[in-house]
Amino acid sequence: MADEKESNEAQRSSFLEEKAFQSRTVLVFGTINDKLAAEVSKRLIALAAESKDPITMLVSSPGGHVESGDVIHDMVKFIDVPVNMVGTGWVGSAAVSVFLSVPKERRVCLPNTRFLIHQPSGGCGGQATDIAIQAREIVKVRERISALIARESGQSLERVTSDIDRDYWMSAEEAKEYGLISRTIVRQGELN
Repeated sequence: MADEKESNEAQRSSFLEEKAFQSRTVLVFGTINDKLAAEVSKRLIALAAESKDPITMLVSSPGGHVESGDVIHDMVKFIDVPVNMVGTGWVGSAAVSVFLSVPKERRVCLPNTRFLIHQPSGGCGGQATDIAIQAREIVKVRERISALIARESGQSLERVTSDIDRDYWMSAEEAKEYGLISRTIVRQGELN
């Protein structure tokens, strides 16, 4: 009985994966880590090879590993296919870097989406010299994230640096005013 249930779940999952692929949709849901980054990268490459039609990326993530977010960000820019970025649920931390990988006119969200920008955090341990190295690297990442948000939102670097000092939450409307999104949409047809 358990084997039959697992088989049915696997078939349903395979069916849904195929439908998502056919609709040229990529999901970035949950914590961003190396496994998710690899899966998203594979899908983007496959969809880009399939057609030059736009890809829709749905993002609902609290963030996660900064460098894994960087992989997705860079892969979106690497492929030669336009990507529409749609925020839903919440787009936080490293997910914001993913979200900002496309031009502003291709960044939209659903009405109840919340955005969170903040500085990176890290857990340091070990010898004092290793802790100092890790602290310098976190500062570099913070500067890079601030510059990305400033460049893509149109806000000043000084404002972004101040805003990310602590958790900075935004509603969909506030994210539009800040420059993270171009507009809020309600239906899929509004992407075109």
